[in-house]
Amino acid sequence: MYAATTDQVIGVRSLDATTDKLQAPGEPFAIKALHFLRKWRWLVLGFSAVSVLLGLVLTLLATPQYTATTNLEIRRESFRITGTKDVEPDTQAFDSEFYQTQYGLLRTRALSEAVARNLRLENDRKFFEGYGEKFIVDKMKLGGLQATSASARSERARVAGQVLLKRIVVTPTRASRLVSVSFVSPDPVFSQRVANAWSKVFIESTLERKFDATSYARRFLEDRLEQLRKRLEESERLLVSYASQQGIINLPVPMAGGEGATVDKPIVAENLEVLNRELSSAIADRVKTQSRLANEGGSTAEALDNTGISTLRTRRAEIAADYSKMLTQFEPQYAPARGLQAQIEQLDRAIAREEGRVTRSIRDNYTAAMARENALKQQVASLKTGLLDVRTRSIQYNIYQREVDTNRQLYDGLLQRYKEIGIAGGVGVNNVSIVDAADLPARPSSPKLLTNLALALLIGIALGSAVALILDQIDESVSDPRSIEKLFGTPLLGIIPKVDGENPRDELRDRKSTLVEAYLSAQSSLGFTTSHGAPKSLAVTSTSAAEGKSTSSFALASMLARSGKRVILIDGDMRSPSVHHLAECRNEVGLSNYLAGNDKLSELIQKDAVDDISVMTAGPLPPNAAELLSGGRLSQLVSELLQQFDHVVIDIPPVMGLADAPLIARAVESVVFVIQSHSTRISGARVAIQRLRDANANIVGTLLTKFQVEKAHYGAGYEYGYGYGQTTTAENRV
Repeated sequence: MYAATTDQVIGVRSLDATTDKLQAPGEPFAIKALHFLRKWRWLVLGFSAVSVLLGLVLTLLATPQYTATTNLEIRRESFRITGTKDVEPDTQAFDSEFYQTQYGLLRTRALSEAVARNLRLENDRKFFEGYGEKFIVDKMKLGGLQATSASARSERARVAGQVLLKRIVVTPTRASRLVSVSFVSPDPVFSQRVANAWSKVFIESTLERKFDATSYARRFLEDRLEQLRKRLEESERLLVSYASQQGIINLPVPMAGGEGATVDKPIVAENLEVLNRELSSAIADRVKTQSRLANEGGSTAEALDNTGISTLRTRRAEIAADYSKMLTQFEPQYAPARGLQAQIEQLDRAIAREEGRVTRSIRDNYTAAMARENALKQQVASLKTGLLDVRTRSIQYNIYQREVDTNRQLYDGLLQRYKEIGIAGGVGVNNVSIVDAADLPARPSSPKLLTNLALALLIGIALGSAVALILDQIDESVSDPRSIEKLFGTPLLGIIPKVDGENPRDELRDRKSTLVEAYLSAQSSLGFTTSHGAPKSLAVTSTSAAEGKSTSSFALASMLARSGKRVILIDGDMRSPSVHHLAECRNEVGLSNYLAGNDKLSELIQKDAVDDISVMTAGPLPPNAAELLSGGRLSQLVSELLQQFDHVVIDIPPVMGLADAPLIARAVESVVFVIQSHSTRISGARVAIQRLRDANANIVGTLLTKFQVEKAHYGAGYEYGYGYGQTTTAENRV
C-alpha cells in the first residue's frame, strides 16, 4: 500500500505551483517553447492576424511621404589660402567631439529658422495649413499690422523652423567625413527644396560664424593697437626730449650678423673707437722704429736694405779683392797697390756717411712716432672721460629706449596679426562642401507595405506571446501529467481523455473506446497500490464538483466487475447524487436510509443494476448529511458489504467546502483523488489532498480526467487506442 510521508507532503506543498506545472525534467528548452506555442497558438495567431490587418489598414490610409537627401563632406581643417593660421587652435584630424558638434549644429533651432526664412515660409499660408498650424493660419487670415509686424514674422519663422526641424534627419556615415541630411514631406518638390536649402544655409552659417569670430578679434586688436600706438608715440617723445637735454648723440651702426639691422651708438664711443685704433697703430709704429734704432751701424736692416750702401759695399769688395791679389805679387808700397788702398779708404768713408744718414733718419722717425703716440694717448684719455660721462647720462636714456623698443615690438606684432586676421576672415574658405545635392524623389519613401506588414506581424507575435505567457503564468491548472506526483505527492493512476457528450456511459460500453482503455489502465495501476491488489474498499473524490469523480467511480467499478469481481457501487454524495443516472436505476432508498438506521441491505441494494455491478444509491436527501456520516454506521456498512462483495466503490462528495469527504474517506481502505486537467487549480487540489491526509485518509493515487492532448504542454505520448479503434477514438476527443 502506498502512503506519502509527512516530509514528502510538506516538501510538495512548498513548491511553487505555477513553476512546477511548467517544468518537465529532461525536456530541452526548445521543446518546452514549442509545446508552449502549440498550446497558445490560436491566441498568438489571433493577435498576429489583428496586428497585420491593422498594419495593412494604417499603411493604406497613410499619406505617402517623400525623402530628399543631400550628402555633405565635413573636413576637420579648412584649406589655408593665405598661408596664415586660423583663429581657432589646431586639433587632431579625427576628433569625435568636433564631428558631434557639427552634427548638433545641423539640428539647431537657429539653422531651421534660417532655412525657413531662406525659403520664405513665414509668409506661406499653404505651408502652415499643410502642417496643421491653424493658430498661425488664423492670424495670417486676419491680416493687418498684427500679421505684418516684425514680431509676427519672427514668430511664424520660429514655428516654421520647428516644423522643419521635426522632419529633418541627420545621418553620419560611419568611419568617414560624410553626413546625409534628409527631409521628409508629402511633397517631393518641397522635400528637395528643403534638403538643398538646409545644406546651403548650413555652409553659410559656418562661414558667418568664422567671420564673426575674426570680426571680434579684429575689433579687439584695433583697440589694443590704438592704445599701443599712443604709448609708443609718448615714449618716443620722452626719448628725443631727454637726448636733446643731455646732448646725447647716437649714430646707427650695423649689427654684426644682423642682416641689415642697426644699433644706436654714442658718437663719443664711435670717436673713441677710431682714435683707439689709431693709437694702437701709432704704438706699433713707435715700437717698430725703436727696434730699428736699437740696431745702429752698418749691420742694421735699413743699411743692408739701402741700395746706395749696397753698391758701395759691392764696389769696395771688388777693389779689396784686386788689392789682395796684387799683394801676392807686390809690396804694399807698390804704387798701384797704394792706389787701390786709397780707393778702399775712400769707399769706407762714403759707406760710413751713408750709414750715419740712415741712423739719423731712423732717429727722426722714432721721435715723430713718440710725439704722435703721446698726442693720441691724450685724445683717447679725453674721449674715455667723455664716454664715461655720456654713459652716466645714458642710463635714463636707455630706460626710455627700451620702453620705445618694447612698445614698437608689441605694436608691430599686433599689427601683423591684425593684417593676418583681416586676410583670413575675408577669404571665406569653408570646411563644409556639398558632395551630392538632393534630387527630386521619384517614389515615396514611406509607407512601405511589406516592411509595415512584417513589423506588424512581429508586433502581433510579440504581443500574443506576451499575453500567452501572462495567461500561462497565472493559469494554475494541471496540464502535464508528469507533474502530478511532484505537485501533490501522489502517483498518477491514469489519464482519462475528454469525450463528447454529457453522458459517457455509451463510451464505457464500447470496449474498444479510448475511455475504456484509459480506465483499464487506471484499474491496472490500482492493482499495484496494495499487497492484495486493488483496494477492497475504495472512495473516489475530487476538489470540487464536475471534475469527473462520479464517472470515474462508475468506470472503476465497471472495470473491476469485468475482471470477474463482485463489485458494489455506493453513491456517497447524498447532497448531489448522480450514480443512479449513470446506472439508470431508481433513487428511492439507499445510503441515507442505512445511515438513518435501516439495516435491511437487501432492500437498499439494487443487484446487478448494470454491467454486473450492484448499486446502492444515495437515497432520500437527509437534513444534515454530515451528522449521518459522523457516526460509525458507515464503517459498519463497509464491513458488511465486504462480506458479500470483493470490492466496495464509493462515490463521495467533493472535498472543498464540505465535511462529508473526510468523514467517508477515513472509513475506507483507500482513496482515489480525481483532478480535472486544464481546469482544477493546483492550490485548491493541494488543500483538498491535505484535508484528506489530515483525516488519516490513504490516498493511493490520482486520476487526471478530461485530458485534452492539444492543450497539454507535453501532449505527445498520451494517446490511447493503439491498433483497433484508433481512428474512431481519435474522433471522439475534444
